[in-house]
Amino acid sequence: MRLFIAILPDETMRQSLADLQQAMKEKGIRGRYTDPFNLHVTLAFIGDYQPEPVMDVLAEIPFEAMELVPEGILRFRDLYACELREPPELSAYVRRLRHALAEQGIPFDRKAFRPHITLVRRADAKRQEYPLLDIPATVMKAERVSLMRSQPGRNGMVYTEIGAVPDGNG
Repeated sequence: MRLFIAILPDETMRQSLADLQQAMKEKGIRGRYTDPFNLHVTLAFIGDYQPEPVMDVLAEIPFEAMELVPEGILRFRDLYACELREPPELSAYVRRLRHALAEQGIPFDRKAFRPHITLVRRADAKRQEYPLLDIPATVMKAERVSLMRSQPGRNGMVYTEIGAVPDGNG
């Protein structure tokens, strides 16, 4: 089972990001748009693994609610993403989480963490100009961390929450 650990946007943020995607389409950006219900911030990509040991790690690492704020649009090769301001408490949580995964021998992608939400993949590589887009003014309160399953679907990948850990105050 392909797994990853993520923070899912609340409904207000999801709608703001869907509106941003619509604005991108109107500006002529073509590509594979992320389904609004698949939008997320990846904290650790695990890949093929059993969920139980991962949920055990999630339950051991305290998560405190925090605000996530859109900061800009990131373009990397053929990908567009909404970049998020990285609060120190998120960086610290991701370090603790990844350390605990490593201690338990759970494999994960060790790419540097850069908080973002992918909006478009396989964007038109021929497009040279970078369109001006309004960044959502929405602030999202992240109150839980989710263990997600990724599986191929009829129209791309389908992400399903298979477990979650609320913040320590919930």
